[in-house]
Amino acid sequence: MVNDTSPVRQVGYFGPPGTFTQQALRGLADLTETEHVPYRTVPDVLDAVEREEIELGFVPIENSIEGMVNFSQDALAFDHELLIIRETVLDIEHCLLAKPGTKIDDVTKIVSIPVATAQCHRYLREMLPEAGIGAAHSTADAARLVAEGDEATHAAIAPRVNAELYGLEILAADIADHDGNQTRFVLVAKDGIPKATGHDKTALVIYQRADEPGSLISILQEFAARRINLSNLFSRPTKAGGLGDYCFIVYADGHIHDELLADAIRSLHAKQGGVKFLGSYPASGDHAVSARETADARWRQADDWINTLRNRIV
Repeated sequence: MVNDTSPVRQVGYFGPPGTFTQQALRGLADLTETEHVPYRTVPDVLDAVEREEIELGFVPIENSIEGMVNFSQDALAFDHELLIIRETVLDIEHCLLAKPGTKIDDVTKIVSIPVATAQCHRYLREMLPEAGIGAAHSTADAARLVAEGDEATHAAIAPRVNAELYGLEILAADIADHDGNQTRFVLVAKDGIPKATGHDKTALVIYQRADEPGSLISILQEFAARRINLSNLFSRPTKAGGLGDYCFIVYADGHIHDELLADAIRSLHAKQGGVKFLGSYPASGDHAVSARETADARWRQADDWINTLRNRIV
């Protein structure tokens, strides 16, 4: 268990060095003095935390363009008993990197992870329509493969830092199709729920008791009735029941210590097929606060309207 009195010695992250995950981890000021240990895959990071080889793990969970990082979300939801204890958001800049002397017109193959190539699809279609696409374990691994490979006509989509790290040149910078590309990362531990800050988020996996009409609305009503904002809601196959067997993953504003949220979770636990708690932790940004304040203001206006009507009773 990680707590305030025991300093963290090691944090595992989705590597190798040069990934966006490492960049985001370096931005956590209180963890700059810890040893940052790269792992080849997200499951490797989470396995190491669960086996207590390291105290904390750091992995990507959501992208503003591609949505949820399913291999991270599914691993936390179905394969591990870990808790999210923090999140942070990093601005993403994809660059096209190649060996020194290579020109864009020379490139015959692009190497990266599928998420990165998908985010740069328009650029690749317009500038490199004939180039093949190759897969790597991570964007940094793509840069390494290009740097160590024999082909001078291969290029990688990777973070800018990899140009210096692997001796590559930047052929083009900021090549993503959409502005505002951001990725959310989460810090996970085997145990320990951070104290409520008043600006928190809670993650849950909710299993239906039965796949029937109205099952989703029955879940949503538990939050709506208590004026709890949901920042994210999506369905995922449970991996256990064949086609059509889905659960819902919910990110709600608030902390398990908040009585309203705790009451909603209590009700869901009693009425639904099961609830897995993924953590309550400080939220990044101001959305959670502003969303809750807006919801509260609307309910106050509704209360005032009802009171106005009641005052007309004779």
